[in-house]
Amino acid sequence: MDPDARRSRGSAAPSGPPAVRAAGAALRGLAPYAFFIEREVAGLAEIVRPGHVCLDIGAEYGLYTCTLADLAGPGGRVLAVEPLPGPAAFLRSAVRALGAGHVCVVRGAVGADEGPGALSLPLRRGLPVHGRAFLTTGAEGVGPNVEFAGERAVATRVTTLDALVEGAGLDRIDFVKADVEGAELRVLDGGRRTLRDHRPALLLEIEDRHLAKYGARATDVVERLAGLGYRMSVWVAGAWRPVDRVREGHRNYLFTAEPRH
Repeated sequence: MDPDARRSRGSAAPSGPPAVRAAGAALRGLAPYAFFIEREVAGLAEIVRPGHVCLDIGAEYGLYTCTLADLAGPGGRVLAVEPLPGPAAFLRSAVRALGAGHVCVVRGAVGADEGPGALSLPLRRGLPVHGRAFLTTGAEGVGPNVEFAGERAVATRVTTLDALVEGAGLDRIDFVKADVEGAELRVLDGGRRTLRDHRPALLLEIEDRHLAKYGARATDVVERLAGLGYRMSVWVAGAWRPVDRVREGHRNYLFTAEPRH
């Protein structure tokens, strides 16, 4: 099936639990104004439809997860993947409280290969900075995390995008968001079959300062996906607008697959 045709299915509004709908609407409404919500959250409604199957890789406390749960609705599925025990436990509790039975929280990291791994969790004044933790596999040094006074290692299980999809028995993937502090290419390496067979839309955080510790650059990510037939956009002034390179002032980039002929 043409990926674009597949994504057009289910145009009706989602009819999930009221708490999920309220949380999703609130997050999208606040995204342009609240510093703690990425502005791209407001643009998810342009991409995710009822019935879609979505992955939130690096879910942390679930701002994207809750929004995706609302947009996909009970006819869809959301896998929220978070390697740190504290945020993962919080997210599981939040999902239960919201009654989001179509959301599954998976504790683990996503990389190029399956196996044991470790995260470097930076500390500021002795407190963990969860949003800057990164998988040490394949990394040299701590990159921009040198700004923090300390770090601690957190053991985690590493899986791949392909293994996640297969293990969950998913026969479609419509959207993948990944915030992995520079390991974007490793996620893509472990998801070749998923990208080939399902052609999901991808929302990736891309910053040279984080990629450098893995020996990669922003242009490497862009070129890899361009070679797979993906087009890149950024969320500006209430719309996804095409761009041809990573630009100053933007961290998150949407990649959509060109139709196959």
